[in-house]
Amino acid sequence: MLKVKPLAFDSFGVRSMATFVETNDIAVLIDPGVSLAPSRYSLPPHPIEEQRMSETWDDVKEHASRSDALVVTHYHYDHYDPEEPEIYEGKIVYLKHPKEKINKSQEKRASYFLDKLTGIPKSMDIADGKEFKHGSTIIKFSPPVYHGTNPKLGYVVEVSVSCGGEKVVFTSDVEGPSVAQQVEFIIQENPDIVILDGPMTYMLGFRYSKKSLALSIENMKRIIKETSVKTILPEHHFMRDLKYKERIAEVYECAVEKDVEVITAAEYLGRDVEMLEARRKELYASKPTTL
Repeated sequence: MLKVKPLAFDSFGVRSMATFVETNDIAVLIDPGVSLAPSRYSLPPHPIEEQRMSETWDDVKEHASRSDALVVTHYHYDHYDPEEPEIYEGKIVYLKHPKEKINKSQEKRASYFLDKLTGIPKSMDIADGKEFKHGSTIIKFSPPVYHGTNPKLGYVVEVSVSCGGEKVVFTSDVEGPSVAQQVEFIIQENPDIVILDGPMTYMLGFRYSKKSLALSIENMKRIIKETSVKTILPEHHFMRDLKYKERIAEVYECAVEKDVEVITAAEYLGRDVEMLEARRKELYASKPTTL
């Protein structure tokens, strides 16, 4: 048995990829963090976004209490919260290496976080490139891969959880994937479900190139064609662009041919897609507030 439950995602209206995975042996919470864009369209978060962040963070914490293991794939605040270390109390913790394959900003954050965690978890292990068994469940981590298209924003670890012949891969912040090493782990793992940080198209032509988008489209098609995947959830950076569907039209077409679902985390749960950040201007227009 393997159950996957998205808890907080950009299609819910917050910046997050918090995911709860339950198997016969263990409950795992990947990247327990939630945040909002500090500025979009030169506007701060709308109160509706603030409320959504509060709701989703409460849900993440509730699932943390039910988890045996917590995973932190990298040290950006939408993926972990250093100010509430109590959610790690008594838990098995798997962490991206705090000193190797990391940029200066995340290295500082990791050091601060590890100080906060002192004496709190049941155990802590460096995740990078390693594999851990819990009964019939295997939790496997990729070697560090770029956060995005280059090392400027540091590195992340991708996560594979398998049990009973079922498997999910969680890519963390690959922004695509447009880099070979990012996609190779997914193809090698051959999962049923991929929770994918899709291309950062809302920055297209500014911080994300057309070449990176083209590579991401080709790599998503590779995943569809070269694995047994049944469901792909392109999310996170990708779901900050209101034109997200037209950006990767080829991927949707390829998925239909191979009988693969390409859907948002919200749709996976049967919820409405609520791209609150991308609709921030509309929120302020329809529900004005004092800035």
